[in-house]
Amino acid sequence: MIKALHIDKSFGTLRVLKDVCFTAAPAEVVSIVGASGAGKSTLLQILGSLSRPDSGKVLIDGTDIFSLGEKPLAAFRNRSIGFVFQFHHLLPEFTAVENVMIPALIAKTPRAAAKARAEELLALLGLEGRFTHKPSELSGGEQQRVAIARALVNQPNVLFADEPSGNLDSKTKESLHRLFFELRDRFGVTIVIVTHDPSLAAMSDRTVEISDGQIVS
Repeated sequence: MIKALHIDKSFGTLRVLKDVCFTAAPAEVVSIVGASGAGKSTLLQILGSLSRPDSGKVLIDGTDIFSLGEKPLAAFRNRSIGFVFQFHHLLPEFTAVENVMIPALIAKTPRAAAKARAEELLALLGLEGRFTHKPSELSGGEQQRVAIARALVNQPNVLFADEPSGNLDSKTKESLHRLFFELRDRFGVTIVIVTHDPSLAAMSDRTVEISDGQIVS
Protein backbone atom coordinates (compact mmCIF):
# COMPACT_ATOMS: atom_id res chain seq x y z
CA MET A 1 0.00 0.00 0.00
CA ILE A 2 2.87 2.39 0.82
CA LYS A 3 6.33 2.23 -0.70
CA ALA A 4 8.93 4.93 -0.05
CA LEU A 5 12.22 4.62 -1.89
CA HIS A 6 15.51 6.36 -1.02
CA ILE A 7 14.02 9.39 0.70
CA ASP A 8 16.38 12.25 1.46
CA LYS A 9 15.35 15.50 3.14
CA SER A 10 17.40 18.41 4.43
CA PHE A 11 16.53 21.68 6.10
CA GLY A 12 19.38 24.02 5.26
CA THR A 13 22.58 22.19 6.13
CA LEU A 14 20.79 19.70 8.41
CA ARG A 15 20.18 16.37 6.68
CA VAL A 16 17.07 15.05 8.46
CA LEU A 17 16.37 11.90 6.41
CA LYS A 18 19.14 9.85 4.83
CA ASP A 19 18.25 7.37 2.07
CA VAL A 20 15.18 6.06 3.92
CA CYS A 21 13.19 3.17 2.43
CA PHE A 22 9.87 2.21 4.00
CA THR A 23 6.92 -0.04 3.15
CA ALA A 24 3.53 -0.78 4.68
CA ALA A 25 1.18 -3.53 3.54
CA PRO A 26 -2.58 -3.19 3.05
CA ALA A 27 -4.38 -3.10 6.44
CA GLU A 28 -1.08 -3.12 8.34
CA VAL A 29 -0.56 -0.97 11.46
CA VAL A 30 3.02 0.29 11.61
CA SER A 31 4.46 2.39 14.42
CA ILE A 32 7.46 4.66 13.82
CA VAL A 33 9.51 5.28 16.96
CA GLY A 34 12.71 7.06 17.86
CA ALA A 35 14.13 9.93 19.87
CA SER A 36 12.95 13.49 19.38
CA GLY A 37 14.64 14.96 16.33
CA ALA A 38 15.29 11.56 14.75
CA GLY A 39 13.17 12.39 11.67
CA LYS A 40 9.92 10.55 12.49
CA SER A 41 7.49 13.37 11.85
CA THR A 42 9.39 14.53 8.77
CA LEU A 43 9.08 11.03 7.31
CA LEU A 44 5.38 10.92 8.14
CA GLN A 45 4.79 14.29 6.47
CA ILE A 46 6.57 13.08 3.32
CA LEU A 47 4.69 9.76 3.28
CA GLY A 48 1.46 11.74 3.60
CA SER A 49 2.41 14.19 0.79
CA LEU A 50 2.45 17.20 3.14
CA SER A 51 6.16 17.75 2.47
CA ARG A 52 8.25 16.92 -0.58
CA PRO A 53 11.53 15.02 -0.29
CA ASP A 54 14.72 16.38 -1.81
CA SER A 55 15.10 13.03 -3.57
CA GLY A 56 13.38 9.66 -3.68
CA LYS A 57 9.79 8.71 -4.38
CA VAL A 58 6.65 7.67 -2.53
CA LEU A 59 4.00 5.37 -3.99
CA ILE A 60 0.60 4.98 -2.34
CA ASP A 61 -1.56 2.23 -3.77
CA GLY A 62 0.61 2.33 -6.87
CA THR A 63 0.43 6.11 -7.42
CA ASP A 64 3.74 7.98 -7.53
CA ILE A 65 2.38 10.88 -5.51
CA PHE A 66 5.14 13.42 -6.15
CA SER A 67 4.85 12.97 -9.89
CA LEU A 68 1.41 14.62 -9.61
CA GLY A 69 0.85 18.34 -10.05
CA GLU A 70 -0.31 20.40 -7.08
CA LYS A 71 -4.04 20.19 -7.79
CA PRO A 72 -4.08 16.44 -8.65
CA LEU A 73 -1.95 15.80 -5.55
CA ALA A 74 -4.35 17.78 -3.34
CA ALA A 75 -7.26 15.81 -4.80
CA PHE A 76 -5.44 12.50 -4.23
CA ARG A 77 -4.61 13.51 -0.65
CA ASN A 78 -8.23 14.45 0.06
CA ARG A 79 -9.56 11.20 -1.38
CA SER A 80 -6.97 8.61 -0.37
CA ILE A 81 -5.17 9.83 2.78
CA GLY A 82 -6.44 10.62 6.27
CA PHE A 83 -4.50 12.50 8.94
CA VAL A 84 -4.73 12.58 12.74
CA PHE A 85 -2.45 14.88 14.71
CA GLN A 86 -1.62 15.36 18.39
CA PHE A 87 -3.47 18.68 18.30
CA HIS A 88 -6.86 18.01 16.81
CA HIS A 89 -7.08 21.03 14.46
CA LEU A 90 -10.87 21.10 14.67
CA LEU A 91 -12.51 24.32 13.51
CA PRO A 92 -13.96 25.91 16.66
CA GLU A 93 -16.96 27.54 15.01
CA PHE A 94 -18.29 24.26 13.59
CA THR A 95 -20.05 21.35 15.29
CA ALA A 96 -18.62 17.84 15.44
CA VAL A 97 -20.69 16.75 12.43
CA GLU A 98 -19.72 19.83 10.44
CA ASN A 99 -16.02 19.32 11.19
CA VAL A 100 -16.22 15.71 10.00
CA MET A 101 -18.14 16.71 6.86
CA ILE A 102 -15.54 19.19 5.62
CA PRO A 103 -13.23 16.79 3.68
CA ALA A 104 -16.29 15.13 2.10
CA LEU A 105 -17.66 18.49 0.98
CA ILE A 106 -14.24 19.40 -0.46
CA ALA A 107 -14.43 16.13 -2.41
CA LYS A 108 -17.82 17.34 -3.75
CA THR A 109 -19.84 14.68 -1.92
CA PRO A 110 -23.49 15.81 -1.80
CA ARG A 111 -24.20 17.53 1.51
CA ALA A 112 -26.84 15.02 2.64
CA ALA A 113 -24.53 12.07 1.95
CA ALA A 114 -21.61 13.80 3.68
CA LYS A 115 -23.74 14.47 6.75
CA ALA A 116 -25.01 10.88 6.86
CA ARG A 117 -21.46 9.53 6.59
CA ALA A 118 -20.23 11.91 9.31
CA GLU A 119 -23.02 10.90 11.68
CA GLU A 120 -22.39 7.21 10.98
CA LEU A 121 -18.70 7.55 11.83
CA LEU A 122 -19.30 9.64 14.95
CA ALA A 123 -21.84 7.09 16.17
CA LEU A 124 -19.37 4.28 15.49
CA LEU A 125 -16.82 6.15 17.60
CA GLY A 126 -19.22 6.49 20.51
CA LEU A 127 -20.22 10.12 19.97
CA GLU A 128 -23.94 9.72 19.24
CA GLY A 129 -24.87 12.46 21.70
CA ARG A 130 -22.22 14.90 20.51
CA PHE A 131 -23.20 15.59 16.88
CA THR A 132 -24.10 19.25 17.47
CA HIS A 133 -21.43 20.01 20.07
CA LYS A 134 -18.61 22.38 19.17
CA PRO A 135 -14.99 21.48 20.03
CA SER A 136 -14.99 23.64 23.18
CA GLU A 137 -17.85 21.49 24.49
CA LEU A 138 -15.96 18.22 24.01
CA SER A 139 -13.29 16.51 26.10
CA GLY A 140 -9.82 15.95 24.67
CA GLY A 141 -10.60 12.31 23.92
CA GLU A 142 -13.87 13.27 22.23
CA GLN A 143 -12.11 15.89 20.13
CA GLN A 144 -9.58 13.30 18.99
CA ARG A 145 -12.39 10.93 18.01
CA VAL A 146 -13.97 13.69 15.95
CA ALA A 147 -10.60 14.20 14.28
CA ILE A 148 -10.39 10.45 13.53
CA ALA A 149 -13.90 10.48 12.05
CA ARG A 150 -12.90 13.45 9.88
CA ALA A 151 -9.81 11.54 8.71
CA LEU A 152 -11.99 8.56 7.70
CA VAL A 153 -14.93 10.36 6.11
CA ASN A 154 -13.67 9.93 2.53
CA GLN A 155 -12.84 6.25 3.12
CA PRO A 156 -9.08 6.62 2.57
CA ASN A 157 -6.72 3.74 1.94
CA VAL A 158 -4.15 5.13 4.37
CA LEU A 159 -4.35 6.86 7.75
CA PHE A 160 -1.34 8.72 9.16
CA ALA A 161 -1.27 9.62 12.85
CA ASP A 162 1.37 11.83 14.49
CA GLU A 163 1.49 11.39 18.29
CA PRO A 164 -2.31 10.89 18.32
CA SER A 165 -2.52 10.19 22.06
CA GLY A 166 0.16 12.61 23.21
CA ASN A 167 -2.27 14.97 24.96
CA LEU A 168 -4.58 12.39 26.53
CA ASP A 169 -4.81 10.87 30.00
CA SER A 170 -3.87 7.21 30.41
CA LYS A 171 -7.43 5.82 30.37
CA THR A 172 -8.44 7.81 27.27
CA LYS A 173 -5.13 6.90 25.65
CA GLU A 174 -5.76 3.15 26.04
CA SER A 175 -9.23 3.50 24.53
CA LEU A 176 -7.84 5.46 21.57
CA HIS A 177 -5.10 2.90 20.98
CA ARG A 178 -7.63 0.05 20.81
CA LEU A 179 -9.75 2.15 18.48
CA PHE A 180 -7.04 2.29 15.80
CA PHE A 181 -7.00 -1.50 15.57
CA GLU A 182 -10.78 -1.73 15.54
CA LEU A 183 -10.83 0.72 12.63
CA ARG A 184 -8.18 -1.25 10.78
CA ASP A 185 -10.23 -4.43 11.19
CA ARG A 186 -13.47 -2.73 10.15
CA PHE A 187 -12.27 -0.64 7.20
CA GLY A 188 -9.08 -2.39 6.09
CA VAL A 189 -7.16 0.88 6.25
CA THR A 190 -3.36 0.94 6.46
CA ILE A 191 -2.30 2.95 9.53
CA VAL A 192 1.12 4.51 10.13
CA ILE A 193 1.63 6.03 13.58
CA VAL A 194 4.48 8.15 14.89
CA THR A 195 4.55 7.64 18.64
CA HIS A 196 6.65 7.92 21.77
CA ASP A 197 4.22 5.61 23.57
CA PRO A 198 5.74 2.13 24.02
CA SER A 199 2.34 0.53 24.70
CA LEU A 200 0.96 1.71 21.35
CA ALA A 201 4.11 0.63 19.52
CA ALA A 202 3.87 -2.80 21.17
CA MET A 203 0.30 -3.26 19.89
CA SER A 204 1.30 -2.57 16.27
CA ASP A 205 1.86 -5.21 13.65
CA ARG A 206 5.37 -3.85 13.12
CA THR A 207 7.58 -1.19 14.67
CA VAL A 208 10.16 0.80 12.72
CA GLU A 209 12.84 2.68 14.64
CA ILE A 210 14.49 5.81 13.25
CA SER A 211 17.76 7.16 14.60
CA ASP A 212 19.62 10.15 13.19
CA GLY A 213 17.54 10.15 10.00
CA GLN A 214 17.92 6.46 9.19
CA ILE A 215 15.86 3.35 9.85
CA VAL A 216 17.89 1.22 12.24
CA SER A 217 15.43 -1.59 13.00
